[in-house]
Amino acid sequence: MEERGDRAIALGFFDGVHLGHQALLRRTAERAGGLGLAPALLTFDRSPREFVTGTPVPLLTTVRERSRAARGLFPGMEVIAAPFDRAMMTMPWEDFVVMLAETYRARWLVAGHDFRFGHKNSGTAALLREKAAALGIGCDIIPAVQLEGVTVSSTHIRALLERGEAEEAARFLGRPFAISGLVRHGKRLGSSRLGAPTVNLIPDPRQLVPAFGVYAARVTVDGAARPAVTNVGVRPTVDTDGGVTVESHLLEPIGELYGADCRVEFLKMLRPEMRFAGLEALRAQIARDAGAARAFFCEAENKE
Repeated sequence: MEERGDRAIALGFFDGVHLGHQALLRRTAERAGGLGLAPALLTFDRSPREFVTGTPVPLLTTVRERSRAARGLFPGMEVIAAPFDRAMMTMPWEDFVVMLAETYRARWLVAGHDFRFGHKNSGTAALLREKAAALGIGCDIIPAVQLEGVTVSSTHIRALLERGEAEEAARFLGRPFAISGLVRHGKRLGSSRLGAPTVNLIPDPRQLVPAFGVYAARVTVDGAARPAVTNVGVRPTVDTDGGVTVESHLLEPIGELYGADCRVEFLKMLRPEMRFAGLEALRAQIARDAGAARAFFCEAENKE
């Protein structure tokens, strides 16, 4: 880990870097600026819940996406992805706070009101503040952030996306939900037989994919963004292997993309995934989907 001096550190897993997380990061940046500290957030390299229970937890953001979001919102914010292993899982809560002070040179801590840590989640926000004070470390505990009476949480946002409510999820995230990955070679049905250039994305297997269906989306490669229609699902009309795909039909050309790093932002669900009688019916539906997406983008531009 690169030496960066004394830090003000935000604590949490930060899956999604949603509006609630942003309140912690904002306070951390403020404390760092006022005290001459380096701002940082401490997350983990894997889901603690998944490590403890052995049950996969679909994530809103990979570590890379968490870093991208945090640094985009708060330039200069260091992202520390600590390893969550057996030693971390069984660490007494008191030792965790000492580790923050000694290993990460924490001089100010910021945590949410429901922050739990240490072996069997025995550490609480109140205990964190108490132990920090004993070590001469400042500590802020941030209350829950609500949006129209609903508490902002990663769990709520996951539920929204699992229902295909991309626009509502974006309100709680503070930005559209996105998946990043490498562009892969597909079956070339889009460009060769369906008449629409396509981008097939390989998402991180640990990341959540939204409800199967067709979305108005924005595809970004190397800083170049294009409007698109994105299908999430198993492509029942053309595939039989049952594998989940994230396939975007670009509404504007963008050049050769295979092997490039790509980001897909989900803006609005247009319809659920459907099975068609054949490729001709599918081609006709893609044209209708493209028209619906163009109408969405046109309406969005008129609102700006």
